[in-house]
Amino acid sequence: MQRNFFDYITISFKGLAMGAADVVPGVSGGTIAFISGIYEELISSISKINGEALKLLFKDGIVVFWKYINGNFFLALLLGIGTSILSLAKLMRWLLTTYPIMVWAFFFGLMIASVFFLIKEIRRWYIATFLILGLAAVAAYIITIVPPLAGNNGLIFIFFCGALAICAMILPGISGAFILVLLGAYHKVLEALSNWNFTLIAVFGFGAIIGILSFSRALKWFFAKYRELTLAGLTGFIIGSLNKVWPWKEPVITDPENGEVILERSVSPYYFKEITHTEPQLLYAFLLGTVGFFMIYGIEKWANKNKKH
Repeated sequence: MQRNFFDYITISFKGLAMGAADVVPGVSGGTIAFISGIYEELISSISKINGEALKLLFKDGIVVFWKYINGNFFLALLLGIGTSILSLAKLMRWLLTTYPIMVWAFFFGLMIASVFFLIKEIRRWYIATFLILGLAAVAAYIITIVPPLAGNNGLIFIFFCGALAICAMILPGISGAFILVLLGAYHKVLEALSNWNFTLIAVFGFGAIIGILSFSRALKWFFAKYRELTLAGLTGFIIGSLNKVWPWKEPVITDPENGEVILERSVSPYYFKEITHTEPQLLYAFLLGTVGFFMIYGIEKWANKNKKH
């Protein structure tokens, strides 16, 4: 695909949006990648980082290797993702702490719009399509309500955590950070990053590399062979994950050490008011949800316009 400089600027902006989503627990950058029209290219490009790519690197040089793996695309996208994570991480944490209902309402609207967008992409509906969508939705919902596992410090466990978390990150609707919470490894990984525990970071990173390379190949194969069913499955994942981004929550499990909430259940705005004695901010939630919904609508139109050009 022939691209100019402005095309790569556009990809970087999409990376910015992906990074912003990734810093929110429960929201996946994969969702943004899909609705912005780069998901399949991302999966395909990742799957090309393989033995053949290494052969090209040593035999034909860096230029051929770079072109084979779609290096310019990766560079532009990762530049956007990295910039977003570094610049927005603290802001998003502050917003989630200070205005949680409004932030979650925004992402709830965003994901509702994503569901409509994905459903439009499914051209033909069969019994199998509905079945896959339903099963994926149930699976994603169960993931959002299961209690976290007890922490495990073993390096093999950390390796598998890295593999599973990175796979979740590229699945629309599933958050890699949330998977780490469920596995009981979230704080362990954060602690390793804070304390520069290179052994644990390396094991986690190696697991992530193995996971994303393997999973991207599987996704690429599914898109090539069963595109409609794959889209249905991804749509189901987002539908099931809506429970995680519902704005009104009741704490179920908290960390005894720091009091941090690690498992919540969704409640109605009215019950939320009863148990917290605070206003559910329905008007603001509705407005922010609407903004999120129409933001996705705008991104979709923008992506379609770029496709035509």
